[in-house]
Amino acid sequence: MVIGSIPEWEDPEGENRILLCRRAIEPRYGLWTLPGGFMENGETTTEAAIRETAEEANARIEIGDPYSMYSLPHINQVHILFRARLMDLDFSPGQESLEVKLFTEAEIPWDEIAFRPVKLSLEHYFADRRKGRFGFHVGELRTPACK
Repeated sequence: MVIGSIPEWEDPEGENRILLCRRAIEPRYGLWTLPGGFMENGETTTEAAIRETAEEANARIEIGDPYSMYSLPHINQVHILFRARLMDLDFSPGQESLEVKLFTEAEIPWDEIAFRPVKLSLEHYFADRRKGRFGFHVGELRTPACK
């Protein structure tokens, strides 16, 4: 299980931003992703999302609803992302991140997103935000992405 969060921040002008991390490890070194990683034994999915966000971005979050779940049978993984509220702007790169930054939809480096479940979840997130309602998104990614 790969568990992560979509840390949201609304700035004083009402602009919604998402916290992304630039990876300092392989796979996909140097590309951007949401904070997330492998769930550890003995923890819940929400605990994993909170821990991974703290480890990768030194950020505190309040967990919201589960947002997306993607099965990747070709690598024996399931990715689950939760919506989350960023508690404050006190964040910095963790050991596995080169950089962490807040992005508006227009600022997201779409061609530099590390993983398909993250890119798909972000696309759904901003589409849902425009519609004014958030759903739960489920998908199966049966084959590796073409590079």
